[in-house]
Amino acid sequence: MSTRILNWGILGTARINRALISPLRISPRNRLLGVASRDGANARQYAADNNIERAYEGYDALLADPDIDVIYIPLPNHLHVEWSVKAAAAGKHVLCEKPLALSVEDVDVVADAAARHRVVIAEAFMYRHHPQTLKVLELIQTGAIGRFQYVRGGFTFFLDRPGNIRLKPEMGGGSIWDVGCYPISYARVAAGGAAPEEVVGWQVLGESGVDLSFFGQMRFPGGIHAQFDSGFQSTERMVMEFVGTEGRITLTNAFKPDGNSQLYLRKGSEPAEILRFPDQDLYLGEVEDLYEPRSTASRSSSPSATRATTSQPSARCLTPRKRARQSVRNRTQMTRIGWIHHDLVNPPHPRWPQAGICVELWRSPCRSYYWASTSAPPARKRWSSTRRGT
Repeated sequence: MSTRILNWGILGTARINRALISPLRISPRNRLLGVASRDGANARQYAADNNIERAYEGYDALLADPDIDVIYIPLPNHLHVEWSVKAAAAGKHVLCEKPLALSVEDVDVVADAAARHRVVIAEAFMYRHHPQTLKVLELIQTGAIGRFQYVRGGFTFFLDRPGNIRLKPEMGGGSIWDVGCYPISYARVAAGGAAPEEVVGWQVLGESGVDLSFFGQMRFPGGIHAQFDSGFQSTERMVMEFVGTEGRITLTNAFKPDGNSQLYLRKGSEPAEILRFPDQDLYLGEVEDLYEPRSTASRSSSPSATRATTSQPSARCLTPRKRARQSVRNRTQMTRIGWIHHDLVNPPHPRWPQAGICVELWRSPCRSYYWASTSAPPARKRWSSTRRGT
């Protein structure tokens, strides 16, 4: 493995930046070099306040700096595609906050940019790299709860700020974009990365048109079922439960674990075994995960080093998961799942719906997924909905 240090640049001065600044300071293999803002004075002040070496007036100025290796994009959802593509064109690898894109077409635009410019574009899910998550997967895979059958999870909180960006549909608002992706992701990871064979969902719309609450179910191969919910109208909770024939695992702080988080392993009627994990920076894992593909892949190296190689443009792997590196052949396997929020539907559909509220792009080997908005499903008998999402 290369010992070079990767220089990171941040687009914007969003509050979430604070979560990444700390692990970039801790990591011996990564360094935060610069921050950009549309307002030069704001960039300089932010850099001074956070001890960042370089400040840039405008995002393009940061992308033009040859010393920058990786770009972190914490911008509002509707800007993710534009700046992911521009960063890729500048030869930078990208860690982009979820959701990666807001339309089906834009997912492929980003995938094409990653392959064309031979870079990695990763969607940021920090919980996947935490020891608590890794322990859950170990327990399931080693049969600690018997045959794995069922998973349920929820991520909710009460949002009472009317002008909040999460409530603006034109900026990618909605609970499933913001927090619903977490239990969905966890369910898929627990199911071994397999694409669900059937997905149904319901939503509660707010005045602005975004989903204030979402409730869904998924059926996976091998008799594994999942239920999830997300929302801005309920008490704060970040829960996951994994049920098998001989026991179950319960997490009360599934997505933002800290030193006080506990894993409850229950087998039959026996008292629960409580597992605790050392406190560590929650975002350090995703920073370190991006290091290896970026530091070992040169722009003239083989395409497989960028994790974006396939003969099928719409089936590219954008997440540098170690599992995806085991087989180039597997990176071409993609299953697409459709969603209509108002009524039940019966995906998987053989082709993308031409419209609908949400579409999810599933990628089994990478265990990555991308939500995208459209308007209404095609008129096919497989779709049970007669009321269309708008």
